This record gives sequence, structure tokens and C-alpha cells, in this order.
Amino acid sequence: MAALGGNALLRRGEPLTADNQRRNIRIAADALAPLALEHELVITHGNGPQVGLLALQSAAYKADEIYPLDILDAETEGMIGYLLEQEMINHLPSDRQCATLLTQIEVDSNDPAFNNLTKPIGPVYDETEAKQLAKARNWRIAVDGEHYRRVVASPRPVRILEQRVIDLLVSQGVIVICAGGGGIPVICRENGTLAGVEAVIDKDLASTLLAREIQADLLLMLTDVDAVYQDWGKASVRAIKRISPQAIKAFSFAPGSMDPKVQAAIEFVEQRGGYACIGSLKDAAAMVKGEAGTLIGEDTVETVWWE
Repeated sequence: MAALGGNALLRRGEPLTADNQRRNIRIAADALAPLALEHELVITHGNGPQVGLLALQSAAYKADEIYPLDILDAETEGMIGYLLEQEMINHLPSDRQCATLLTQIEVDSNDPAFNNLTKPIGPVYDETEAKQLAKARNWRIAVDGEHYRRVVASPRPVRILEQRVIDLLVSQGVIVICAGGGGIPVICRENGTLAGVEAVIDKDLASTLLAREIQADLLLMLTDVDAVYQDWGKASVRAIKRISPQAIKAFSFAPGSMDPKVQAAIEFVEQRGGYACIGSLKDAAAMVKGEAGTLIGEDTVETVWWE
């Protein structure tokens, strides 16, 4: 299973145009197509910049016409899924089938995340512009690296409602693109009916849940860095080649960027027993062979570093 990070689809600071997204997705398809020819492949992806852009567009309407985040999540899942599906088809033999599945993911209505907004979405701003937008639109704004971004609720995924459909498609040899942007967040009411909620689920946690449910042997977490680094930004920096989930817990990583990926990888390995590998999108094929990225596995006895 391959989880595409937001930075793998749109580089930080790059204008969110259709042409830029299509070009980056074409690069992603070029990296993933060789894997699809040799393995069963399920693809997930982020949507932070895209859902933020749609929220900005929606804010141009009257207050009672603004679309809630669950609907915007669905729109981005369809938009990015369409581009990914089309490019994957263009890169593969005509007998290979690919399908995008809008995916509802249940969350707990009492999740504390609804009172603690942490998920960054949309473009980056400087401090002055961020404060102006926060006041004008009643947004919560938080620091994101050297910039500022809007943050929203990010409840933990509990259940993937379309799980059986995904299993069926995979069993028929279909390349499935699903749980995009963390999926569409919904709650289950007391009477059993579903309702969307105002949130964006963390794509790494959603991907981990999906990878466990489909019993994936390997979870690739593809981003814009070639490996997980200890002491990033320091003279002592070094890249991890292979490590156990227990050993990597002793290190600390940047919150909001690498740390969520590491934590999601640890959770997958400990609960599923397979492997997780974090690295660059362009190295996807090499990561499967153990020739790139950071591999996290329970059977790793000693931490190995890239030279």
C-alpha cells in the first residue's frame, strides 16, 4: 500500500493550480506504476492544500451557503482521485484496471480533537496576513514551520465504511485509490444513520488503519524527503536505514511533519506485524527492495544508518 503525502503532490509554496497538480501527479504515477505491475496496490493521498483552497472559495459565498468540511473532503477526494486514476491508466497496460472510491471513515463524535484544532489545511501565510484572516473568517491559525496556516479538527479514524468494497476490488486485481485526504469524516448516530462532521482526518492515521484492515505486508509513506533523519537541522544529522518501532520511539521528530508519519508507521508495524517504509516518492520502487528510505520492522535487531 502506498500513502502519498501532500508534499509529494504539491511542493510547499507552489501555486495550487490544476496544471501544477497534474504535473506532480504524473510524476507520482510514473513512480507508482512499476509497483502496480508487480504487486497488489492500494493508494491513499493527502488533501491539505486542496481542501483549504476549496474552503477559501466557499468562504466567498454568503454565511449560510458555506460548504462544510466533510463535503469539501469529498470534493478533493474525487478531484485528486480523478487525476491519479487517469495518470495511472496512462502509465499502465490496457488490461490493468484502476478505480477511485469515495471513502467514508467513521470518527467518534466525542473525540477531544473537536475541541483542540491541530490539522493544518490550505496555503501558508505570513504572520500579518494570518492574523487578518483569523479575525475576518473566525479561523484558528497556527505556526507551520516558518509560516502560518489554518488549523481544523482532526479526529482519529475508527472504521472504514467501504472496507468490504475495497477488499472486493483488490481481490479482482483492481488498483484502488481510496481514503483520500484521510477520507470523509462521518459519525454514526444512535439510530444507526450516518452524518458528516466538520473535520479533516489525518491521512497518515487513515492510511495506517486501512493498511491494517486490508492486511498489507508493506506500507509505503511517500513524501518529499528521502528518509527519516535523526537530529534534523543539526551537524549530527544522519539518516535511518532500518530500525525497530521500539528503537525509533527514543527519537523525537518535527511535529506536524515527520512525527505523525513515524507514529503512524509504528502503529501499523506493532498492530499488523508487517513493515512500514518512509521515504521519497521518486524512490518508491527502491524502497520496496530495501534500497532506499527508512524501513521500520519488528524483526529489526539493530538500528542501521545510511552511509
